[in-house]
Amino acid sequence: MLKVNDINVYYGAIHAIKGVSFEVKDGEVVTLIGANGAGKSTILNTVSGLLHSATGSIEFLDKKLAGVPAHKIVEQGLAHVPEGRRVFLQMTVEENLEMGAYTQPKSTVAPGLEKVYEQFPRLKERRKQIAGTLSGGEQQMLAMGRALMSGPKLLMLDEPSMGLAPILVEQIFDIIRELHKTGTTILLVEQNAQMALSVADRGYVLETGKVVTSGTGQELLNDDAVQKAYLGG
Repeated sequence: MLKVNDINVYYGAIHAIKGVSFEVKDGEVVTLIGANGAGKSTILNTVSGLLHSATGSIEFLDKKLAGVPAHKIVEQGLAHVPEGRRVFLQMTVEENLEMGAYTQPKSTVAPGLEKVYEQFPRLKERRKQIAGTLSGGEQQMLAMGRALMSGPKLLMLDEPSMGLAPILVEQIFDIIRELHKTGTTILLVEQNAQMALSVADRGYVLETGKVVTSGTGQELLNDDAVQKAYLGG
């Protein structure tokens, strides 16, 4: 579904991503793990068209994404839930969700809302509430629900557990498992490596902008070097 081949991304003179390649197959959960500053978010921003690679290629559903504007990438079925949630704080929960469907025909909005409310019952209870008054966990659910309103074929999640209490982290990962069960393909960036690898079919470990190892979620959970660096082993 997604093929990233030899991308190199620069912030001015800083070489942030160095020859990274990976792929995501239909129906998989694939995770990118690594320390702060390893380049995980930069990769997602490059895939979604917010940043550009100096080399290589990114293909989504066999179409090259080079030069395609970010909003057109969303129309092709790739949704990105950014780090920090970025919900529209002055708008209600329902208005935020409706904004997620801006690339979709109007006829899909009502059924889309029903589906999101089924997946996130808390959002249904809060649908008339101003988003800025929600808790961090509720805002994360809203950001995920808003992305799902675009009918994505691939959902990219950037640090969904960041800043959340452990019980809310469990809830968010339960939702990721449910989405996976229903066939949603997910590319997940997470600092909580233990949780990320526990839900992932496959994972890639990043260090200073490079992929240093990859494998199934279970293989990486059992890898001594990964345990020492990221799992407190």
